[in-house]
Amino acid sequence: MNPTRLAFIRSMLCQHFRKDPYCAKPFEGLKIVDVGCGGGILSEPLARMGATVTGVDAVEKNIKIARLHADFDPVTAPIEYCCTTAEKLVEERREFDAVISLEVVEHVADPAEFCKSLSALTVPNGATVISTINRTMRSYASAIIAAEYLLHWLPKGTHQWSKFLTPEELVLILQRASVDVRDMAGFVYNPLSGRWSLSDDISVNFIAFGTKNCQ
Repeated sequence: MNPTRLAFIRSMLCQHFRKDPYCAKPFEGLKIVDVGCGGGILSEPLARMGATVTGVDAVEKNIKIARLHADFDPVTAPIEYCCTTAEKLVEERREFDAVISLEVVEHVADPAEFCKSLSALTVPNGATVISTINRTMRSYASAIIAAEYLLHWLPKGTHQWSKFLTPEELVLILQRASVDVRDMAGFVYNPLSGRWSLSDDISVNFIAFGTKNCQ
């Protein structure tokens, strides 16, 4: 799914920050934080596209793996990886042009407070990008039954269906955190090709792009 998510992020950020999407490093000059970075699967391509990247994750093992992998490439070696949380970055008064958090909000205890932290990390008129899973019967069948129990893409118990957010709920939570959602897209998987693609279908996986109010 990562290349498809990156295509959406690249398009939205280039449009918002008036960058050339066809140049080799369209994110040059942008400070981006990847909240819940895991092993750096998103942080590294963001760095290759020219961004100054900070990757944060609450799990020390993930940060160690991310650092080890990034050090193999001089372009990704400068990524700042930290074992910390969005809330702690807010306490440190860190700010970024773009705040990205993929497949994290459905795991946190308080999505509203988490989104407030993401907003606090975003500069005025900066960008916030969040991907998550819709709370529908289709998502229960595909993201839990299929992904965890049939295909074994994820460990059993990774997701809790009741914690999934509908697009409407996410939009409202972000609005209350001073982030206006400007665009949204879904991801669909083609089992024949084994590939993901962007879609208008947001019934399962979806991604939202928003901008922080200047007020």
